[in-house]
Amino acid sequence: MPPAAIAPWQGPGQEADVRRWILGYAILAPHSHNLQSWRVDLGTPGEMLLRCDLHRLLPASDPFSRQTMMSHGTFLELLDMAARERGLRAEITLFPEGEFAPGQIDQRPVARVRLSPDPAVQKDPLFAHVLQRRTNRQLYDLQRPVPAAAWQAMADAVALYPSRLGFVGMDQAGLMAQHRDIAAQAWRIEMVTPRVVLETYQVLRVGAAEIEKHRDGLYLLDPTVVWLNRFGLFDRSKAPAPDDYATTSQIEDFGKKLASTPAFLWMVTEGNDRRTQIGAGRAYMRVQLAATAQGLAMQPLQQALQEYPEQAAPHARIRRLLGAPGLAQTVQMWARVGYAPPVDPAPRRGVPALFA
Repeated sequence: MPPAAIAPWQGPGQEADVRRWILGYAILAPHSHNLQSWRVDLGTPGEMLLRCDLHRLLPASDPFSRQTMMSHGTFLELLDMAARERGLRAEITLFPEGEFAPGQIDQRPVARVRLSPDPAVQKDPLFAHVLQRRTNRQLYDLQRPVPAAAWQAMADAVALYPSRLGFVGMDQAGLMAQHRDIAAQAWRIEMVTPRVVLETYQVLRVGAAEIEKHRDGLYLLDPTVVWLNRFGLFDRSKAPAPDDYATTSQIEDFGKKLASTPAFLWMVTEGNDRRTQIGAGRAYMRVQLAATAQGLAMQPLQQALQEYPEQAAPHARIRRLLGAPGLAQTVQMWARVGYAPPVDPAPRRGVPALFA
């Protein structure tokens, strides 16, 4: 991993403009496919205007930009925490020029943030874990169940947000088997749906040089793949066939990861408008920081929650399993949880990229 690509994880340095210091933490928020589609305007003193970069969307796998809006929620939650660290109140006004339609987003602001000194503002203890937070996609330790105290800490972290947090562990083997089966089915569908695979390939960075150049997206540092790519033998212009090794090996590998998972967590909201999606992202940010504080690893399983047609069957199955079968409720997050060895942080584009 190129050091420059993960330098933001050391935290921001001294900044003449406190807003840039705050943004130095906000950019560490998780984002679907690590696209970092945040754009910020600092034109008005004491304010920040957050927009979405419409060139950094996932129309194939996230056709209604639900996950993208959640990713703006994670950004705003870290922004709020960082402001509190500096004794500032962040007054966040969502969609000041109008809320996006359900089917698309546009150039209007996602949020306007006004900062003001406030001696009554309280620091958030979860902020201490921002620099250690990771999305861990590796094998977990099946022999270590998630303790009740950790689940309670995660529930407490989102108590102020209107979402239903649920979880299941190894003491419910039947339910765990259903979770694994749905996740495996959804992953298999994603791996054999060409336009979705190609969308992932567009943001896949192979080797240190590509990672350092882009500092976003998903990445591979496996020496074999890097070697194949260097000699033009890893073709990202077309999706592999369902029976190709590139497909079957990923399905098999993901199956092993599911088999190693000792627990699953989910978040369900009433409704699914844009404000609710933002709120769900803020809640997930807090859940993951609380898990980090407990020494736990976490990885979102968004495949079955995605709204493209091929995922209809696992989408319906997970909704039924989690008690959200109708249109009134939405499963916003589903994740595997457990103990795992530490992993490197994901690349970050840095604060200047927010203004590009």
